[in-house]
Amino acid sequence: MNEQIRAREVRLVGPEGEQVGIVPLERALQLAADVDLDLVEVAPMARPPVCKLMDFGKFKYESALKAREARRNQQQTVIKEMKLRPKIDPHDYETKKGHVVRFLKAGDKVKVTIMFRGREQSRPELGYRLLRRLESEISELGYVEAAPKQDGRNMIMVLAPHRAVKASATAAKAGAPREREASAEAQPAGEVPPAAAAGPAGTTGE
Repeated sequence: MNEQIRAREVRLVGPEGEQVGIVPLERALQLAADVDLDLVEVAPMARPPVCKLMDFGKFKYESALKAREARRNQQQTVIKEMKLRPKIDPHDYETKKGHVVRFLKAGDKVKVTIMFRGREQSRPELGYRLLRRLESEISELGYVEAAPKQDGRNMIMVLAPHRAVKASATAAKAGAPREREASAEAQPAGEVPPAAAAGPAGTTGE
């Protein structure tokens, strides 16, 4: 940037992206000084290197804001795991299906594992039917991202939430901190909550 540039001449780009052409470095520095901008090398490996006139401080600030916003909007993938037996009790199945539903509603993927033991390993169709049943019963919330596959003594299937379900979960998570902040701002400083204003149980606090 500016005097740190070592090339004798540069291909100069104006502040609005217009092509100025190849000019001596001294001329480019003078043009930058005339408009109170920085001369920034944007393509150092080019011959001659490409430099642009810009407000470098403003550029760094805007880049930092964009990076922060990108991190905030980035959807982190969380994979939960639910383990079932091929001959699971109906009540246990409903309980575990409830957990799968909750995970999907929260925007998380779910790795469903059927665990075979002993002679059950010779009946993989039991696990396959159970997974297909689960798939059909949660179809409104998610879909099969990875089809059932035998992995040693286990059979594994991965469920993922539908895009609309995940978007709703992400929006809910993003809105929760704002709601807490709004609630805190609504509470006047120094105000004592009603529960705290009262004295011990059975007294008026007077």
